[in-house]
Parts: sequence; structure tokens; C-alpha cells
Amino acid sequence: MLTKNMEKALNGQIRLEAESSQVYLSMASWAEVKGLEGISLFMYGHSDEERMHMLKLIKYVNERGGHAHISDLKAPDKDFGSFQKMFQELYEHEIFVSKSINELVHVSLEEKDYATHNFLQWYVAEQIEEEALARNILDKINLIGNDKGGLYLFDRDVQQITAGNADSNTTE
Repeated sequence: MLTKNMEKALNGQIRLEAESSQVYLSMASWAEVKGLEGISLFMYGHSDEERMHMLKLIKYVNERGGHAHISDLKAPDKDFGSFQKMFQELYEHEIFVSKSINELVHVSLEEKDYATHNFLQWYVAEQIEEEALARNILDKINLIGNDKGGLYLFDRDVQQITAGNADSNTTE
């Protein structure tokens, strides 16, 4: 059984995961309109992944005797300036999500809710991967600079990351 404090904290994370999905969906649409097919596919996939994170939390809260709340969401930006700025924003957002997950872990320990602590370890590991991926992408972007040919190759590379993630997700 979840404490009210733990339930409230988890509901905050549900909202954050939903907003993350919306942010990446908006990034996908922006990239698609700009003709960046690989980047848009990557962002559409990322949006779906964040939605799955949200659903996993919803099911957990409800299964543990709480009530998962579906709340209104803040509308994401529609314009990201450049693909470089967009990926910088993605990286910063992943750091923000990691801090939120770490705070949830802290609450679970304060509440002596070891089942939730155990459940959250998946999110801790996931965020390590998400931050590393975003940092890796930013490193590649910094190598490209403003080279249009580099952008074309980068767009194709990101599409391969998306395809690779789809392949690995089918084996889980």
C-alpha cells in the first residue's frame, strides 16, 4: 500500500513523463516539417518511450492501492530554432527527469517503501541510458558544426539509432 506522500510524488512523475512525451512529440513534428526524417523518427520513438514510462507508473500506482491521476499538461514549444538547440534541450530535459527520479527514490527511502524503491531502480537505470544517449548525440552534433553534408549524415545516423532501439525493444 502506498502512503499518500508516495502516491503524490508518483503522480507528479506520471505528469512529468506525459509532458516529456508531448515535448518529444512536438520535437518530432518540428523535425519532420524541416525535412529531417531520421531526427523526426527518433523523436517519435522517444515520445512513445516516454508514454510507456508513464503507463508503467500508472499501473504501478493503481496496483499498489493508489489512484494514478491523469492531469492537464503544459503545452510544449513548437519551434526549436535549430536541430542543435533541440538536442541541447533534449539533453537538459533528460537531466531534469533524472533529478526527478532521484527525488522519487529519496521519498521512497524516507517512507520506507522498499517495494517502490525497487520498482524505481528500473527508472534510475533508464535515465543513465537516456542521458548517455543524449550526450553522445550532442557530441556528434558538435563535430558537425554547420556542415550541411554532416547534417544529412547525422540525420541518417539518428535514424539508425531509432531502428537499433526498435530491434532491441522487441527482444525485451
